[in-house]
Amino acid sequence: MVPWLEPGTPFPETRTALTDPEGLLAAGADLSPETLLRAYSLGIFPWYDADYQPILWWSPAPRCVIHPQKIHVSRSLTRHLRRSDFTVTLDRAFESVMRLCAAPRADGTGTWISEEMIAAYVRLNTLGYAHSLEIWQDGQIAGAVYGIKLGGVFFGESMVSPRPNGSKMAFAALRALAATLGIQLIDAQVENPHLLTLGAELIDRPTFEGLLKQLVPDTPTAERWPDTEWNRSLVLTPDA
Repeated sequence: MVPWLEPGTPFPETRTALTDPEGLLAAGADLSPETLLRAYSLGIFPWYDADYQPILWWSPAPRCVIHPQKIHVSRSLTRHLRRSDFTVTLDRAFESVMRLCAAPRADGTGTWISEEMIAAYVRLNTLGYAHSLEIWQDGQIAGAVYGIKLGGVFFGESMVSPRPNGSKMAFAALRALAATLGIQLIDAQVENPHLLTLGAELIDRPTFEGLLKQLVPDTPTAERWPDTEWNRSLVLTPDA
């Protein structure tokens, strides 16, 4: 059993999270900006099926993270980037990105991103804490990633590839823009094969939480990301 949280109740210590299912910490509370910001600053995130579950809060261990400078851009992706005509934007279509991530997958399965989640994160985007990066081709989103940015950490929530290599292109752009955006660490939450091909690694909970203490201030400030369009030269190194 995990504790039930009323709105405003402090989160339990992450070391009390279950090991089966891995990382389940608590249930209840709400998705207010205050609750979400407090959760992410502690390395806790919501993940649940709104059709039949209450809000569930997670702190898995080990933690899947990506150091921006270690994002892997393969030779095949580099060739794809060189041959493609695309632009990169930030926060240009945050809600659209979330809805693309929420759409049923090719295999017919749904996702955990409910209308309640969309409303909560769109509000965080309006406040300057949630952000998206979009890849555009022919006026359509070809790939994207969205998440929460607190201090030097980008807490990645989901990515989408409406076109081939779309999410990989988004991560290549995120690597190129990391220094500009002040991103020193990407929290990818839970490992999967796709993330590992991009350069993700696993670290234990004490190491992860130590990084959060270093990189996330006690009172994170809201940020407005640049309203700029970049072309493919952003992600291509001189020798690519």
